Amino acid sequence: MIETRAKRAIDVSQRTRHFARLAQIPFDFAQGRLSRRKKALVRNERQKLRWFILKLSPQFASVLCVLAVLAPAALARGANEPHGSDTWSQTSSGTLAAARNVRIKVDMGSVVVRGGQQPSISYVLRSNSYSSEKESRRQFGSFKISSSVKGDTAWIIGEWEGGRPHKFSGEFVIDVPRETELVKIETGGGGVEATGIAGRVEIQTGGGKIRVDDVGGSVDVETGGDSIEIGTVGGDLKLETGGGNILIRSVKGNIHAETGGGNVVVVSGEQGAVIEAGGGNVEIKRCLGRVKASTGGGSINLGDIGGPVDIDTGGGSIRLNSAKGRVGANAGAGTIELYGVPSARVQTGAGGITVKLVNTGAERSDSMLETSAGDITVYIASDVALSVRASVDLGNGHHITSDFPDIHIASEGNQWGPRTLNAEGKLNGGGPVLKVRTTTGDICFRRAN
Repeated sequence: MIETRAKRAIDVSQRTRHFARLAQIPFDFAQGRLSRRKKALVRNERQKLRWFILKLSPQFASVLCVLAVLAPAALARGANEPHGSDTWSQTSSGTLAAARNVRIKVDMGSVVVRGGQQPSISYVLRSNSYSSEKESRRQFGSFKISSSVKGDTAWIIGEWEGGRPHKFSGEFVIDVPRETELVKIETGGGGVEATGIAGRVEIQTGGGKIRVDDVGGSVDVETGGDSIEIGTVGGDLKLETGGGNILIRSVKGNIHAETGGGNVVVVSGEQGAVIEAGGGNVEIKRCLGRVKASTGGGSINLGDIGGPVDIDTGGGSIRLNSAKGRVGANAGAGTIELYGVPSARVQTGAGGITVKLVNTGAERSDSMLETSAGDITVYIASDVALSVRASVDLGNGHHITSDFPDIHIASEGNQWGPRTLNAEGKLNGGGPVLKVRTTTGDICFRRAN
């Protein structure tokens, strides 16, 4: 019993000395001298001591209470000062006289350009480092900002001296006069936003999201791999992304958009559009000019098109609401539906075809509808003149039907062997040739409402 008490007294004495050393640590907390791991160890030790002393020596409870009050206060003071791997920030700013052209070139970081009523150019750089204080200071010193006006061009340049850091981010916010004729932005990697520019906008980034809106002139955008969002553009639009979605709301000029692996949506185009998607869906709700849309492996959905249309998909469905010019549509395997077109050349490897032929006032030409496996349905308006030729290669179990008495249907072969179905006729005295062919499937001619 005596030995046990003596041992416990020694243990209490040692823990008490340890506790006294811990009492000095709040100051280190405030100065940011302890790493997060060491802080966690200190908190654990304090908890153990709190229970140990309360259990063996109640007289120390008052000391513990004092420490419990001091430690949070010290932590609160230290929380506002970065340490270890916390974030360090720095802000730089400057102004330039207005110029016809503004060129922005930064090695890395995001860029925001806003056009407004101010008479000059102003910029703010907010940079963040996620390293130690020493390393952060070195990074801030290595990122050099220069600005100048040379001739009719204002330059803002952000360059790294030495290798690029791994734990660093920066954002330029630049305000320019709205009437600036050209804003050209280049960044090695980061998002870009440009709004409120009366002139042209050119953007190039190694990889980052792009947003452009309220631009009076043409827009040319290229990103190594992220999404692009376009609001209103008064001129031509050219977009390219290595792999991201593209959204285009309203463009008065011609549209050329390309993505390596994403979806493309065009809400409204006043002239023509060329859309290329490596493996995503394409949707154009309205375009007044010629449209060319292609995708390596997705569906294509077009609304009302004011000119001719060329559509191509490697493996997806095609749907068109209406077009004023001739339509060409090809699908590796998928259904094709074309409504309200003057003429069409359609081919799919496997899938049904539905076409509605109407008189749009555009020049009409020969049409061809062909599928290897699927049904073909053709709706023909009452004022459309055509010469019809149709065939089903493997007619056993299939049919050709028609609402038009002038289309005559015949079959070759017998019930024990292969049968071929054929149909010919002239509507409204004949006109451009409509050739319809399926290897195995039904063919149906219907009157369009």
